[in-house]
Amino acid sequence: MQRATVHPADSHDTIQVRGARENNLADVSLDIPKRRLTVFTGVSGSGKSSLVFGTIAAESQRMINETYTAFVQSFMPSQSRPDVDALHNLSAAIIVDQERMGANSRSTVGTATDAFTMLRILFSRLGSPHVGGAGAFSFNLPEGMCTGCEGLGRVSTLDIDRLVDRGLSLNEGAITVPNFTVDTWYWQGYARSGLLDPDKKVKDYTEQELDDFLYKPATKVRVGNNNMTYEGLVVKVQRQILSKDRESMQAGTRAFVDRVATFGTCSACRGTRLNPAALSARIDGRDIAECAALQISDLAEFVGKIEDPEVGPLLAVLRGTLDSLVDIGLGYLSLDRETSTLSGGESQRVKLVRHLGSSLTDVTYVFDEPTTGLHPHDIARMNDLLRLLRDKGNTVLVVEHKPEVIRIADHVVDLGPGAGTDGGRLCYSGDFPGLAASDTLTGRHLGYRARLRPEPRQATGWVAIRGANTHNLRDVDVDVPLGVLTVVTGVAGSGKSSLIHGSLSTRDDVVVVDQSAIRGSRRSNPATYTGLLDPIRAAFAKANDVKPALFSANSAGACPTCKGIGLVYTDLAMMAGVASVCEDCEGRRFTPEVLAHKLNGRNISEVLGMSVTEAHGFLAVPAARRILDRLVDVGLGYLTLGQPLATLSGGERQRLKLAIRMAERGSTYLLDEPTTGLHLADVEQLLGLLDRLVDAGNTVVVIEHHQAVMAHADWLIDLGPGAGHDGGRVVFTGTPTDLVEHGDTLTARHLREYVRDQTDYPVS
Repeated sequence: MQRATVHPADSHDTIQVRGARENNLADVSLDIPKRRLTVFTGVSGSGKSSLVFGTIAAESQRMINETYTAFVQSFMPSQSRPDVDALHNLSAAIIVDQERMGANSRSTVGTATDAFTMLRILFSRLGSPHVGGAGAFSFNLPEGMCTGCEGLGRVSTLDIDRLVDRGLSLNEGAITVPNFTVDTWYWQGYARSGLLDPDKKVKDYTEQELDDFLYKPATKVRVGNNNMTYEGLVVKVQRQILSKDRESMQAGTRAFVDRVATFGTCSACRGTRLNPAALSARIDGRDIAECAALQISDLAEFVGKIEDPEVGPLLAVLRGTLDSLVDIGLGYLSLDRETSTLSGGESQRVKLVRHLGSSLTDVTYVFDEPTTGLHPHDIARMNDLLRLLRDKGNTVLVVEHKPEVIRIADHVVDLGPGAGTDGGRLCYSGDFPGLAASDTLTGRHLGYRARLRPEPRQATGWVAIRGANTHNLRDVDVDVPLGVLTVVTGVAGSGKSSLIHGSLSTRDDVVVVDQSAIRGSRRSNPATYTGLLDPIRAAFAKANDVKPALFSANSAGACPTCKGIGLVYTDLAMMAGVASVCEDCEGRRFTPEVLAHKLNGRNISEVLGMSVTEAHGFLAVPAARRILDRLVDVGLGYLTLGQPLATLSGGERQRLKLAIRMAERGSTYLLDEPTTGLHLADVEQLLGLLDRLVDAGNTVVVIEHHQAVMAHADWLIDLGPGAGHDGGRVVFTGTPTDLVEHGDTLTARHLREYVRDQTDYPVS
């Protein structure tokens, strides 16, 4: 294996990593050039994220946090130093990942990119009539927001009798809101405020007491020795809970909101969030809300026609931001789109545009698969933006699998050779031509091309979709074949998900396997989610002649201190909680008595610490082996059985769901970008899995951008020709061969280029 060249210790042109051992990293040492674009490759679980995010970015952020005062640090979660001997020449790291962009309903694409801020300044300067400064056009400030909905654009109606049990007193638990139970911090604010008698039943409150209890505006009160802000229960629930994005809520909170609240568009502002004064100002006939609601590509055209020397520099910056959003394939969004509704890939690209407009230079930007959700046509534009970020004098680190991105790298770091315990080693460090010539797994697969099927499978029937008009679809009529592999293609925003999820997912025989979060608690892991823990517990119980419940961290065998979680969570009331490893069980989750019981020399905590592949060789129980076989089939052999589900990526979550559902027969499987997070070698394995599903009598419909999956399909449905209102139409249906030979869509051009030399690279 080729090792990185070690430069002198005083070189400031490289980030120097020495002896990195975070997670599965095996004492990795390498130099990464600064102010260059470096791409990290390797199979899933090879250690890329452990090196880039868990070591380099984590240590940079930890050291920045240590520059704050002790008082400020006391409010921040403590971060341990990564397991590494030395890191030299780090710069400030900014992580641009695929995490959803917050849970605040006030956050939009426009506010997240500062485009709406610039639009507000533009209207304050050129809007007619003149209504004030930029704040007069902000739905987050009192001078601009609609008073009817306080700038949310929607209003909620609460069922008071579902918030409060009027037959009880505060001490008896009258408040039924989650986290407001007796003796909690929030409950104390009411019971000890001095405004209410905690022993008096709510039904006996005077009119004034009931008004104070439910609707009193924020007021300073004394609770014991502390001053605090008192808010009526309805006011607090609306501010703290109802203003958040529903999807980000815990399951219990979400159920509570569904039970107590009814939402509707604000009639005062018609959903625009702004007051009449803000809406009265116009530029070329449009008010600011109309501009924010325009498709960004249309807004860019509108702004491009404005000419005024007074705001020339501002217009240049705004046009640059809007053009970047269009160039990165997000022209179909609007500035008023709430960020909570964006996909992971869309969120990451919005963050990228925000950083392109930053004045910071010589920082380290860290990206996690920035091409997720991008059509091949858009990847070239993403590459341009990554290079632009580098050319501003920044160090750009990218974790990526797509050859199109690897090819533009100044430097490539390949980890492997496998996943989990078989990975974590440096396989290659150098330029792209060197990687292509190397004998690494990545190098061998860079030229991989899936073959077009010479004889596609024939449909056993058809599902007719008629008049589909969800979102940007334009009364689409299309027939989806049964019994074959169908791939739905098109640029981001062309209407793929609207067509398939909107028309197929509601059918009784359809199994939807997507990348959405898996509902579960902190205790959930692959073993519990797949049902694998049941045969494991049974095997331990039989081997030790005890009850199976002992081997559940949710039951009798749980460590009493951490209640089987392995971590102790400290609730800091208004601030984010802090988790620390349980000192009693040292994170092993079980009591010493349970850990004394062994199965083939291993205790239950050690078994849950095994990877799927390791457990497959260790467990001889047929019921467990069947589940493990499916997990290996979907490429998750590197996951550990006890790994919290919250740590899984979108692609990993999708493949985990598929492993559970793939035992079903005679179904229609609907998959959404299943190649997300997959190495080129793993894509081959995925294609084999999709074939096995079809050959077992199932229908498989895949929304996908990866050309290997397109080429391998029996049937293609291509949407477009563009995104947003430029899309929403079916521009091709037929076999991949037909598309390559006769198609003239964006997908046809890229697939034609992809298969040009396919005969040299047969599918193994």
